[in-house]
Amino acid sequence: MLFFIYCLYMHFSESSESTVVIFRIIMSTHESDVHTISPEMPAMFDGMKLAAVATVLYIIVRCLNLKSPTAAPDLTYQNTPLNRFLLKSCPQLTKEYIPPLLWGKSGHLQTALYGKLGRVSSPHPSGIRKYLPMHDGATATFDLFEPLGDHRTGDDITMVICPGIGNHSEKQYIRTFVDCAQRDGYRCAVLNHLGALPNIELTSPRMFTYGCTWEFAAMVGYIKRAYSQTQLIVVGFSLGGNIVCKFLGENRMNQERVLCCVSVCQGYSALRAQETFLQWDHFRRFYNFLMADNMKKIILSHRHSLFGGSSVKMVDVDLSRLYTATSLMQIDDNIMRKFHGHSSLKEYYEKESCVHYIHNVNVPLLLVNSADDPLVHDSLLTIPRTLAAKKPNVIFALTLHGGHLGFFEGAVLFPQPLTWMDKVTVGYANAMCQWEKQKPPCHSDHMSESSCTEEEA
Repeated sequence: MLFFIYCLYMHFSESSESTVVIFRIIMSTHESDVHTISPEMPAMFDGMKLAAVATVLYIIVRCLNLKSPTAAPDLTYQNTPLNRFLLKSCPQLTKEYIPPLLWGKSGHLQTALYGKLGRVSSPHPSGIRKYLPMHDGATATFDLFEPLGDHRTGDDITMVICPGIGNHSEKQYIRTFVDCAQRDGYRCAVLNHLGALPNIELTSPRMFTYGCTWEFAAMVGYIKRAYSQTQLIVVGFSLGGNIVCKFLGENRMNQERVLCCVSVCQGYSALRAQETFLQWDHFRRFYNFLMADNMKKIILSHRHSLFGGSSVKMVDVDLSRLYTATSLMQIDDNIMRKFHGHSSLKEYYEKESCVHYIHNVNVPLLLVNSADDPLVHDSLLTIPRTLAAKKPNVIFALTLHGGHLGFFEGAVLFPQPLTWMDKVTVGYANAMCQWEKQKPPCHSDHMSESSCTEEEA
């Protein structure tokens, strides 16, 4: 048995310092316990304890993924002057991402901590809530946060931010990111998804959906009118990433005054994702159930606004199906697709996924995903990887760790207040603003690529 423990120790020590730390802690605890046992205890009992220690150590190593190495993000991009400049000016994209040593390599723990904890020591930025009436009677809301200082370029730059599913400006990860961006001189406008704020009543029988861009478009339009000199950085997290990429690709006019776009942890195609969400691989079916339960709570909190105009029979049928739903797909099929009159779930997912629009985005685009994201199946990542290989304006960054919107950084146990996600998004935006400020004349829109090549030569 001791030989077995020694073999485990030697095997894990070759690939993971954190495993050695845990091993030594457990073994020192075991040795102290052994000294307290009377010499009359059978040797078999001691062997069983050692076997239990080995089992616990093995489970810890496997569950926490401690053997996994750390590395810089895997990047897919074309070798253009702009991309070379961005990668040089935004070191987070080329340097090693190091998550907290003891738990940060587990995508499940990263995702769970983001979901429950949000962020560490989350700040409380002060903003003003704006209300925008929509053409169908709905009322969009967003929170506006002014910069805490001048931008490094001296320009007026506004980040227009779209949060994840059912999220809003009061979520801790949004507050942390906004505070970080404000301190770098950015004005921030954060969309509150229709129906997501518990204290804001719906004014029409409609709430946010997977890819409806109406509210985000209204917010962007307000910013452009209110700040005629401002330029925009578009940022989307998870579902918000789908919305912002779809918004930019829907109409070329939507890309006016937009410097760049950053999308973090989105899935690109709801139609392709629905099958993976029903699988138990990486516990996606369990996450699906949890998200469906959260959607139920949001819908039921607005039941009078959403179902008040329907017949009693229809309301009973819809609510009955809602109560028994155990997946997002069932809720989307029975409730969400009807807000926009889609005839089927397939049509709803096809029309609301950015995969059919993202190729029309011509502004610089950073797409970020994590390889251990339990919500986004690996097969979906062929979409951004293929796009980045074909289009010169796209960089796709895939980290080994980070989970879903986690990306915590830290030494051993406690994460830092700012995450890698916060730093890389603001860092990329800073690099893009710097490029616009000092780019050579050959990179202006009216000059051809061949002219630039001749000048650089």
